[in-house]
Amino acid sequence: MTTFTWTSRSGSRATALLLTVLVTAITAGCGSDVHQHSTGNALPAPPDVAAPPAGSLKTTTGLSTLVLQPGKGTRHPRPSDRVTVHYSGWTTDGKMFDSSVARGAPATFAVNKVIAGWTEGLQMMVEGEKRRFWIPESLAYQGQPGQPAGMLVFEVELIRIN
Repeated sequence: MTTFTWTSRSGSRATALLLTVLVTAITAGCGSDVHQHSTGNALPAPPDVAAPPAGSLKTTTGLSTLVLQPGKGTRHPRPSDRVTVHYSGWTTDGKMFDSSVARGAPATFAVNKVIAGWTEGLQMMVEGEKRRFWIPESLAYQGQPGQPAGMLVFEVELIRIN
């Protein structure tokens, strides 16, 4: 289940709870999961999924990135910005665990409301850019139960800074 943090303009958390219940009921009723845990629609893992290749950029935090397709423009998202992206994520053994591409719908979220490796990596991008991230566990889910463990690899396309 995905939890959405949202409060209506009137400040009603009851509305937010109702929205969460409805989204949960709809996705459960459709037999789908917000996170792609099956490999039914799995995309093939990139050939360098096991480790960042030579030529990738490694930041001081341990995030490694590689530009796959340059973007257009010069504006980078800030932590408070919302972005629309297409992405796919794999563990280093090549198992896909989530993909907006496989679901056929891009995702929109606040840059500072995702794992730290995403927050850092997204701020390096411009619209139209496609990049691969190798995110160490310390910048990912940090061993949280029910989440993928170890280094995670994401292919991210920044469609729009909203």
